[in-house]
Amino acid sequence: MLYSKSEWKVTEIEESMVQQLSEEIGLSKIATRFLVQRGMKTKEEVDAFLHMDESSLHDPFQLKDMEKAVNRIHEAIRTSERILIFGDYDADGVTSTSLMYMTLKQLGANVGFYVPNRFTEGYGPNEKAFRHAAEEDVSLIITVDTGISAVHEAEVAKELNIDLIITDHHEPPPTIPEGYAVINPKQAMCEYPNKHLAGVGVAFKVSQALLERIPEEYYDLVAIGTIADLVSLQGENRFLAIKGVQSLSRIQRPGLKALIERSGSNVQELTEEQIGFLIGPRLNAAGRLDSADPAIELLITEDQMEADELAQMIDDLNKERQTIVKEIAKEAEDQVEKAGIPPVIIVGNYGWNAGVIGIVASRLVEKYYRPTIVLSFDEDTGLAKGSARSIQGFDMFQSLSQCRDWLPHFGGHPMAAGLTMKMEHIDQLREKLTAIALDTLKESDWKKSLSVDLPVSLNEVTLQAIYDLQQMAPFGMGNPAPKVLLEDVNLRMIKKIGANEDHLKMTFTDKENSTELDGIAFRMGESHQHISPLSKISTVGKLSVNEWNGQSKPQFVIEDLKVNEWQLFDLRGDKRWLQNKQLMGVEECSVVLFHQESRKWLNSLPTQWKTIEMFDTSSNRRQLSEAKNLLLLDLPATMGQMKELLHTCQDVHRIYALFLIEEDHFFKAIPSRDQFKWFYAFLLKRQQFDAQKNSKELAKHKGWQETSIQFMCKVFFELEFVKINNGVVQIQNQPVKKDLAESFTYQKHIEQSDIENELFYSSYRALKHWMDKGMKDKQLTSV
Repeated sequence: MLYSKSEWKVTEIEESMVQQLSEEIGLSKIATRFLVQRGMKTKEEVDAFLHMDESSLHDPFQLKDMEKAVNRIHEAIRTSERILIFGDYDADGVTSTSLMYMTLKQLGANVGFYVPNRFTEGYGPNEKAFRHAAEEDVSLIITVDTGISAVHEAEVAKELNIDLIITDHHEPPPTIPEGYAVINPKQAMCEYPNKHLAGVGVAFKVSQALLERIPEEYYDLVAIGTIADLVSLQGENRFLAIKGVQSLSRIQRPGLKALIERSGSNVQELTEEQIGFLIGPRLNAAGRLDSADPAIELLITEDQMEADELAQMIDDLNKERQTIVKEIAKEAEDQVEKAGIPPVIIVGNYGWNAGVIGIVASRLVEKYYRPTIVLSFDEDTGLAKGSARSIQGFDMFQSLSQCRDWLPHFGGHPMAAGLTMKMEHIDQLREKLTAIALDTLKESDWKKSLSVDLPVSLNEVTLQAIYDLQQMAPFGMGNPAPKVLLEDVNLRMIKKIGANEDHLKMTFTDKENSTELDGIAFRMGESHQHISPLSKISTVGKLSVNEWNGQSKPQFVIEDLKVNEWQLFDLRGDKRWLQNKQLMGVEECSVVLFHQESRKWLNSLPTQWKTIEMFDTSSNRRQLSEAKNLLLLDLPATMGQMKELLHTCQDVHRIYALFLIEEDHFFKAIPSRDQFKWFYAFLLKRQQFDAQKNSKELAKHKGWQETSIQFMCKVFFELEFVKINNGVVQIQNQPVKKDLAESFTYQKHIEQSDIENELFYSSYRALKHWMDKGMKDKQLTSV
């Protein structure tokens, strides 16, 4: 057996409905199951989902304060007032800033932009920046993707006679800043239907209201920010993402063209996944390590040479960011492992780059599945800047809201947040969040879950079915890519791949071996040692198309896997078995001994392992029935012992077959009956034979093994055909006629030879089949 890393929640779907709808809409059953699972049960609902148009966009003036904000901006443009766009340094923030800046430039505004430095100013509007803007004769500040918590800064703006328009999408705090206008779909009294706009989505709606048309030229920017900020891709957001991906595929903006080329992507084949994993992180990199200005300049430049230079700079910053993340993540994991895995992880250190701790927090959540806060300590100020990431069931924003006494500045969403606090309050924060987690989370919440959309059979996985599924894109929050379940499929091939052998490649096949499907499991190379040949695999993942040398075929991208049946791991003949990391890494194991002589190996085995001695009738057989992992150290004395073991260990997960052999019977040829006949006639003729002195000479003369002569002497002695005294063999007078099989030595040799042939020298497949049959067979052979 191999347990999955996540709990799989399989959605039950009425197949009759799938069949009917599939015929109506002309899509494969796989694609139709996905649509039904997402709540679409009629052709009209499917058409509305697959064929969205501009009617999906809501009236921007439904946003509270929109009309007020638009009138004030137009007034500022008419009177040539200096306008400052105050943005944020992440991908959502830089696309918001760029979009708003270019919109106002189109309208002839006297406008500039400002993004605070993450390291010297922190997150969001700040008083010093506002006062500097006033010195520059700025009379209107428009925030994008930030500002909903800027209560003090709004008061400062009033003092400076600056009108403050806040556009944001983050969760509003109890007290809303008193700006000239506050545009946020999540605030009270706002009737806008889409509560899940990204910051760039709000900026797009302001642009739409200002231009009095749909600003199609900014679809690319709104898609990047929307996808990168992980907001729900449903309804209006889905339409914006679709149009943005289409726009990016025929990219004209110099900066994005250059950045996409640096990322190694093909512009014509760009998907939402590449936006999220290639473009978004690069736009984030500038603000994470220094100033976000280069990212904004990249998006607004019209000069291709400047765009190429900026793209190269940002790509270099992204590589540096990756190195820093790797180093900090290792230190953070060491802290977690040293302290033990708590209900809520809070780690921190001096010198950790505050720009990448959010990525580190995400990695810790992925590895340990705990709500996590990663802090960067500032020795000079005594402050800690933190990024928080959460798990399903634990609302990070609401939980932090209960800790306001120690959090003068924080904001975010249920799944992510940023904060600043005094280092002296970290223990109180840890204690409070731990208490909230223990009080609100159920036992099942502590394990990551995977929602399975589509249980499918191998023969349903076709290129056409995958192309049908791709029509459901873009995928993301609110519209996740379909998780596909393959259950108990045969494993034809498994191997480790990659420079560090940290990935897995598999080939699945059905019972008839008529259908094959290749699978790839990234960063799961360590699972190779836990999957035995011939195992039936159940796996959850995504379907994709693998294109190679001009050919296309389906591919399964594995996210999690398990083996539901017991597994046999073959260590037979391995002379270095004591150095086998897979075996020696097993925490709990029951070692089965069939011979007392094998006790000599016990001192070489982990001390916590249990021992079951099958040669001792008083040995605790209950351990055998409870054992999850078994090491069969030596060969049984009888097949009956082996059958008893297999029948008793009904709950075993893994069997490691070592079967050490002290004396090889199978390849020690037993003399033939003709040899026995000749040797007995030889003894009759001589009446006695000194075996100690003359066996070697006789063996050479006959071309036999000397051991064969010794074996025949022992058999004749047991049958009372001869007497043996000090190595001299003498014929018995008138012995009772007996068959060779009546000799214990003869029987034992034959039986041990059969045991070795059946258990040690058999193929892996034959041994597994024999053990499977033995576990099902309830007729025990007497020992």
